[in-house]
Amino acid sequence: MRIAVAGGTGMAGRHTVAAARAVGHDVVSLSRAEGVDVVAGTGLDAALAGVDVVVDVLNGPTMSRAKATSFFVAAAGNLQAAGQRTGVTRVVVLSIVGIDRVPGYPYYAAKLAHEEAACAGPLPVAVVRTTQFHEFAGQIIDRMAVGPLALVPTMRIQPVAARTVGERLVEVATVPGPPDRTELAGPEEILLVELARRTVQARGRRQWVVPVRLPGSVGSAFRTGTLLPGPDAVLAGPSPAEWLASSDVH
Repeated sequence: MRIAVAGGTGMAGRHTVAAARAVGHDVVSLSRAEGVDVVAGTGLDAALAGVDVVVDVLNGPTMSRAKATSFFVAAAGNLQAAGQRTGVTRVVVLSIVGIDRVPGYPYYAAKLAHEEAACAGPLPVAVVRTTQFHEFAGQIIDRMAVGPLALVPTMRIQPVAARTVGERLVEVATVPGPPDRTELAGPEEILLVELARRTVQARGRRQWVVPVRLPGSVGSAFRTGTLLPGPDAVLAGPSPAEWLASSDVH
C-alpha cells in the first residue's frame, strides 16, 4: 500500500513513516522539506499520485485560535480535494482526546475545526484521538524553563508514546473499515508534574519542576481529568516507567 503522511517530519509523523515502512508500505512524506505545501496546496497532486491513504498528523504553527484554525481548515480541505482528484480512498486524521470537553481553549477549538473540515470532504475519514504523548513532558520542560526552574501545569494525563501513536495510525490506515472516531491512550494515568520530574531525572539534568495551577475552566478541566480517555479507548504501552527507561526519553 502507498501511504502519504502529511506532517511526516514532525514527532508523530516521523514515527508514522517509520511504522509504515517497517511493515513494508510505500510511504510519501508531505512536508515543505519534501517540496509540498499542504496549506497552499502546492505539489499535492503530484505527491499523491498512486497514494491509497493519507494520514494527516499536521501540527498547528501557533496556539492562536484564528491562525491555527485557518491552517487546519485549509490543509484538510486541500488534502480532501487533491485526494479525490488523485484516487485516494480515505483519510486518517490525528486529533486529541477531550478537545470537545474543554471550551475556551483556543488550540482545541482549532483541532475541532480540523476534524470537522476533514469530515466535510468527499473522502471517508477516520479520526484517531490520542492522549498527550509521553514526550509532552519533555516539551513542556524545554519550553517553560526559567533558569533552573521548569514551570509545569497541574494536569492529569494518561500518556501514550509517539511511537505507539504512529503504529496505531498505520493500523487504522491499512485495515478497511467504516469512517469512525476512536481513542488511543497509554495504560497508566499519571500527573504531568510527576512525569516531568521523572523525565528530568532520566535526562540527568539539574532542574526543578514547579507545579502551576492554571486558572479558570481550562485549568479546572486539566486538573480534574477531562483529558483522560473514555472507557472504549484502545490502551497500548509503554507505561511511563517503561518509556522513561527507553532511549526515546533523550
